[in-house]
Amino acid sequence: MMLENEVDPLEKLELIDTIQRLGLSYDFGDEIKKTLKNISIDRSTTVARDKDNLYATALEFRLLRQHGYKVNQDVFACFMDDVGNIKASLNQDYKGLLNLYEASYHLLEGETMLENARELAAKLLKQCLKENNDNQYLWMLVEHALELPLHWRIPRFEAGWFIDVYEKNKEKNPILLELAILDYNIVQSMHQDDLRYVSAWWKELGLDKRMSFARDRLMENFLWSVGMIINPQNGKGRRIQTKVNSLITIIDDVYDVYGTLDELELFTDVVERWDINAIQKLPNHMKICYHALYNSINEMAFDTLKEQGIDVLPFLIKLWTNLCKSYLVEAKWYYTGYTPTLQEYMNNAWISVSGCVILGYSYLATGSITEEGLHHIQECHPNIIYWSCIIVRFADDLGTSSYELKRGDVPKSIQCYMNESGTSEEEARGHIRKLIDATWKKMNEEQTTKSPFSQTFIEIVMDFTRVALLLYQNGDGFGIEGNETKDRVLSLFINPISLPK
Repeated sequence: MMLENEVDPLEKLELIDTIQRLGLSYDFGDEIKKTLKNISIDRSTTVARDKDNLYATALEFRLLRQHGYKVNQDVFACFMDDVGNIKASLNQDYKGLLNLYEASYHLLEGETMLENARELAAKLLKQCLKENNDNQYLWMLVEHALELPLHWRIPRFEAGWFIDVYEKNKEKNPILLELAILDYNIVQSMHQDDLRYVSAWWKELGLDKRMSFARDRLMENFLWSVGMIINPQNGKGRRIQTKVNSLITIIDDVYDVYGTLDELELFTDVVERWDINAIQKLPNHMKICYHALYNSINEMAFDTLKEQGIDVLPFLIKLWTNLCKSYLVEAKWYYTGYTPTLQEYMNNAWISVSGCVILGYSYLATGSITEEGLHHIQECHPNIIYWSCIIVRFADDLGTSSYELKRGDVPKSIQCYMNESGTSEEEARGHIRKLIDATWKKMNEEQTTKSPFSQTFIEIVMDFTRVALLLYQNGDGFGIEGNETKDRVLSLFINPISLPK
């Protein structure tokens, strides 16, 4: 009713932004689409009326781009001076600068004005944090954005944080706040059901006890699933995703930590042949691992055939075979002491980061699969998945490479670039961060490109990328148990939010 009854276009945009940040957008998807469509058709509303309002222009730009509408960066030209700087009159318009900064992360390749505006806005916003600001709500939003932009954050994880912050907003809508808290707690109880299910499955599987060398990361794998598949009703998708993620973690450790090169070649061959009788060649720990993989893939394929009438077994076998082959390449590099070039490393590493397998299962979990979509994922390496895997690999390497090299592993992208260019580790890390930023521009472009995939699946791909950026933001938040991951687990799955008194 609020969206229908609100006349002012800026207030409509603010309402949509608040609904999204509070984690309620899945409830109002149709209303949001209708509102933004009307705004995109009648561009004489916010932007034309508010040519001196940086906040209104940036908010409209960000929301329209987020939802796939094409908006030209030139809408910001009137806020720049003759030499390309933000006009001096806007230097303390922190609300406008914050939204310009957030909007800039939706830029595409070649949009240099927006790229320059981001740097300038970031400098001015850092000044905002140094000042004694009475607006605590705005101050917290600025600090949060400079740590990681909204476009790179996971909607489900963001909701809990924003509910707490929104309470401090003097202009908050109490009805929306109460709805968000009730919704958050209901969704939390649904996640608890999912977690009970996957915990029972993991315990019954018993791989953590039989393969003590491998990481037991059920909770982190469930966390990743929740970050990717955010629609509360898709519990089945989250459960399947957690199983897949957990099997990947175990198999990754077989290749990285335990198996000899001869054993790994045998294991890879058995996966490719998909013959349960061939496991007699394998050592016992690999037999256990292969049995678990074989049974879970066949079960998933059977369920999909029964429910959707499509035989996906060849598709799944191909995904797992490609993953194991990429692991084997890295194992050979390790055993021979070979350091590849960055490009050579990434040609293999975008597969070994396991995104193709994870997202392949995510595609099946959407329930709207087609033969064309399966073929596209398996044979064409769609750009949206490829760029996502590139970012996840870079984020993973930034967070984990130091620990994994000490443990004994192949050089990662940082070390490959250092070896190739002769730069320091700090410079190499800076280079990788720039590559992440450049790749996001390509991801943004793909969001507006026609593809055989549903918008639901494209959002899952984007959220897969976002989970990696968050978990590896301050080190290895996946492989090493730490306070940050524990806090997220407690917030999302254990501690409900109390209603305001």
